[in-house]
Formats: sequence, C-alpha cells, structure tokens
Amino acid sequence: MTDTAAQSQPLPEPTTPAPGPRPRPPWGVLLVGLLLLAFVAWGFWRAAQPPAPYFQGQMEARETDVAPKVTARIARILVQEGQQIQPGELLIEMDSPEVRAKMAQAEAARDAAQAVADKAARGARPEEVQMARQSWQRAQAAAELAQTSWQRVQSLYDQGLVSAQKRDEAQTNARAAAAQAQAARAQYELALRGAREEDRAAAEAQARRAAGAIAEVEAAAAETQLRSPVGGEVAKVLVRLGELSPQGVAVVTVVDLADQWVVLNVREDQLQRFAKGSRFTGRLPALGDRTAEFEVFFQGVLPDFATWRTTRGSQGFDARTFEVHARPVAPIEGARPGMSVVVEGGV
Repeated sequence: MTDTAAQSQPLPEPTTPAPGPRPRPPWGVLLVGLLLLAFVAWGFWRAAQPPAPYFQGQMEARETDVAPKVTARIARILVQEGQQIQPGELLIEMDSPEVRAKMAQAEAARDAAQAVADKAARGARPEEVQMARQSWQRAQAAAELAQTSWQRVQSLYDQGLVSAQKRDEAQTNARAAAAQAQAARAQYELALRGAREEDRAAAEAQARRAAGAIAEVEAAAAETQLRSPVGGEVAKVLVRLGELSPQGVAVVTVVDLADQWVVLNVREDQLQRFAKGSRFTGRLPALGDRTAEFEVFFQGVLPDFATWRTTRGSQGFDARTFEVHARPVAPIEGARPGMSVVVEGGV
C-alpha cells in the first residue's frame, strides 16, 4: 500500500528562476562598428572627389648636331660616345681630294694674278724705256734735219732756183718728221710712266679676287677637320670609318648636361599652376624618387591635334594643351635627358 499511495501523490511542478538584467554588448565591438562605418563613409566621399592633378614630363638637355660643310670621306674618328669634350676639340678628320685639287687651282690663279699686278705696278722694263728714248731721239734728229732742208729749199725758192713743187715737198717732209718725233716722245713718256691707273687697279683687283678664292678653299679644307663648337658629352657618333659623309648631315651629337630642363604637357585649365616664373616640386623615379624644385621659363601652345575635346556639345569647352618648360633651381646630380619627372598635387 505504501507504494500505491506514493504513486498516487502528484509530483511537484518545476520552478522558473526570476528574470535578471539583460547583458550589454562590449564597448570594443561598438567602437569597431563606428570606425568601420566612418571608413566606409570616407571611402564614398573620397570616391566622389575629383582625382588630384598628376603630371608626367621628361628631362631634356641642350643638344648640338655637328655636321661638315663639305662632302668628304671619314678618315679618323677621335671621340666615342659618353666622352666629355671641350669647345674646339677635334672630333673627326675627313679626306677630300676635291678640296686639294681646288686649292692647287686657286694657288695657280693667285700666282698669275699677282704676276700681272706686279707687272702693272713696275711698268716697262729699263731696256724698253731705253729703246723708247732712243727712238724718240732718232725721230727728233730726223725732224730737225727735215726742218733744215725745208728752210734751204724755201731760200732757193725765194731766189727762183727751185719750183714750188719742190718747196711744198720739203715743207711736207718737215711736218711729217716733226709729227713722228712727237709720237716717239709720247711712246717714251708712256714707257717711262708705266701702266695706267685703271690697268693697275684692275690687276690689283684680280689679285685680291684670287686671294679670296684661296681663303674660300682654305675654309673648306678647315672643315675637313671637324671640331666641336660647344663643350659637353658626346651623345651619338653617327658615322663609321671610311664612310662618305654628305654635306650638312650630322655626324656627331653633343649634349650639354649643364643645361637641362623638364618638359610637361599641361591642359589649359591647369596652366595657372605653371605660370612663367613660378616654381614647383617634381620627383624623378629613375633617381630613387629624388625630389627637385623647378622654375618655369617657357609656355607654348601645342598644335590642334593636342586639343582636349568636350564630351558634351552643350557643356564645357575644347581645352588646349600647352607645353611647359622648367629648369631645375639647383643642378640635379645624375639627371639625364629622357628621365621621367612626376608632379603631383593640386593648384
């Protein structure tokens, strides 16, 4: 019975504990959530902003192309690429048989013209002057004799001993002899004085002309010894030994590394940053991102092919592109032509 009574008693109901305070999230999680939200908001704001201006240019340097004035064959090459040279240094020797032939012709013409000028300056030789003097004296004697004969015939004619014909003949002979004496004297004086002033001036002009031809050929001969008009570094040697170098075609290029500048292509709506005389900072990736300060000294508009066209016909305008040149404020050690220069940041 005990077991039956125990089984008939109701079981006690389970008790529910009283509710306590709800747990709060940790402050660290809230802080991370706020930071994440702020980062996302900053990312959207940054994406909505226009990109910062970015310009890339390259270094340039003063280059001089050295070319001969005459066509000649390369005989010797005295420099090599990368060599430092001074102004007036000999670069290339050339051989030109044509120049040597022209020199021989010019020297012969000079000698001939000088001989003519010397002859005109000296006048007749002493022997020629002596012969002219003797001819004049002989003609003068003949004229005196003819004059005496005419006077005798005239006296006989007055006495009626000779005819008028004989008198006229004697008078004509006297006049002819006197004219011959005057002509002989003029020839003597001409030989004594020498050439006329005009002849001497013409001969001297011919001599100067021949000297000018000599100077011209000498200048051409000097051009076969090709020298550098500037100092710097040999950038290119464009010929080989034995080649025929045409007139006016560059054979050596010399670059002056002390005269360098950077060239940038800038759209005109950004041009105010690169006003003439202004300065900016650029970095050179080839030199380990070394920075340098540059000063603008030139602005020039590029042709129409570099114009930026607007995408909407009703808005904006066609922006021109300008070329900007700027020199380093201080020399940049190691800078070479062709190196990139990056300019970043707004106006």
